[in-house]
Amino acid sequence: MSELREFPKTLLAVFLAAMFAIPPSLMAEAQLPSAKSPRQPDTHVVSPLDLQNAAVDATQARQKNIEKVEQFLSSDVAIQTMKSAHIDPVQVKTGISSLSDQELAQLAARADKAQKDFAAGAIGHKELAIIILGVLVVILIVVLAA
Repeated sequence: MSELREFPKTLLAVFLAAMFAIPPSLMAEAQLPSAKSPRQPDTHVVSPLDLQNAAVDATQARQKNIEKVEQFLSSDVAIQTMKSAHIDPVQVKTGISSLSDQELAQLAARADKAQKDFAAGAIGHKELAIIILGVLVVILIVVLAA
């Protein structure tokens, strides 16, 4: 009689041990498809066309950011700042392409803002030179780290 009382406890312990021992991903695969929805062949969530479009968009955005930073660093103030700091413009140009997409986007946004502020008279030549020097330092740090 005591064995009969222990049986549900033992059965529960075995069931719980099996539940924790089998990964949930295997249990999901083991489920049978219902009769109403026959199993479809595996399909991708993102189509190849969407992937291609995303890659093209990312490439275009990167190229646009490179052009913004290069334009910013080709200004008279930037060239003079590089000469004063004894920074090689070729090394800087090479370093721009070494930047990650995120770093490039941040520098392009800062360069764009600095140019607009300078054009609006919000900052002068000295402040613009300091911003340019900061951009150059970031680029050279990335080049030296690579």
